[in-house]
Amino acid sequence: MSGFLFVVPPLTGHINPAVGVAARLRARGHRVAWACADPALVRRLAGADAAVFACAGPVPGAAGAVRPPELRGAEALRFLWEWFLLPLADAMAPGVRAAVAAFRPDVVVADQQALAGALVAERLGLPWATSATTSAEFGGAYDGLPRVADWIRQRLAGLRARIGDPAGTTDPRSSPHLLLVFSTPELIGARAPSAAHIRYVGPSLAGRPAGPDFPWERLDHGRAGVLVTLGTANAGTGDRFLAACLAALRDRADRVQAVIADPAGALPVAPDDKDVLALPSVPQLPLLQRMDAVVCHAGHNTVCEALWHGVPLVVAPIRDDQPVVAGQVVDSGAGVRVRFGRVTATRLGEALDTVLHDTAHRAAAARIGTAFRAAGGAPAAAAHLERLAAEPR
Repeated sequence: MSGFLFVVPPLTGHINPAVGVAARLRARGHRVAWACADPALVRRLAGADAAVFACAGPVPGAAGAVRPPELRGAEALRFLWEWFLLPLADAMAPGVRAAVAAFRPDVVVADQQALAGALVAERLGLPWATSATTSAEFGGAYDGLPRVADWIRQRLAGLRARIGDPAGTTDPRSSPHLLLVFSTPELIGARAPSAAHIRYVGPSLAGRPAGPDFPWERLDHGRAGVLVTLGTANAGTGDRFLAACLAALRDRADRVQAVIADPAGALPVAPDDKDVLALPSVPQLPLLQRMDAVVCHAGHNTVCEALWHGVPLVVAPIRDDQPVVAGQVVDSGAGVRVRFGRVTATRLGEALDTVLHDTAHRAAAARIGTAFRAAGGAPAAAAHLERLAAEPR
């Protein structure tokens, strides 16, 4: 029996992929614990019985951790690093050290944005694995932004001097021991790196608790189903986009029924509307089994979950890794890209018609879904972690 400490940022999209892996490890008899700045979020996603060590640090949406919604491109990336990722690492480090001392893990599993996990493990001489919950780092996230990339490297060097091994040289976003990538080269494309310690496992979809109640009886099997979602981190930024989606979908109500995740309740949709179901949240994984297309922000989890189900996409990236992931979708042939800030209902409708009726997009989505399944998901990731824990030290 080995012990695995998952160090994660307080972000749903970064915790969810680890949940299935942690569940598989527990089922195989291993000890599992978590370190996070938002223990309640971990327990909501991983189960109320999850062992969580609380860490300090900013939580998105709390005072001082709200990113202006209008930020895009380099400004958004710099804000993400300067006001969230770097402060989070500094604040989490004491809690991660305390968690290691109390739990005594054999392996630290550090999300690529939970930098404290990697650097503390490095300093303590523990083997650590990277949980790469977005593949954008391998797909040119900083292409065209050399100053931002240099600025990040300088800040990481300072962070290592404070909480890591000052003599270390490894990028804390990429473990030299084991890099678990929750995607495959079939989606990432030619940029996908190859090395003995890099393992492409595809999406991790298992082990999540049941989602909210959903009116399944209202789904119309005689029409194509379209899911519209902007993820959990973009509330308040997408009202105009969702309104354009609603208009495009209304124009196709004779042949399309829409399910829209509308957490802010911004859309004028009646509770008993037969053409559009607008809900604060939706059970995305089971719902994708019934959908024919997805309109989304190109968040890595949503994209991979849709493609795992063979569902083509209309992607409208907002910021951060989303433009890179959107590029992967388009280059793979599995979807169409539109401009989040300027798209019209007419353009959205055209894009939606394309992915619904062009068999090439559906075939590409199915091909990637087959590759995802072959990669093994959570069971494969757990097996790789077990092998890392068993290696002689």
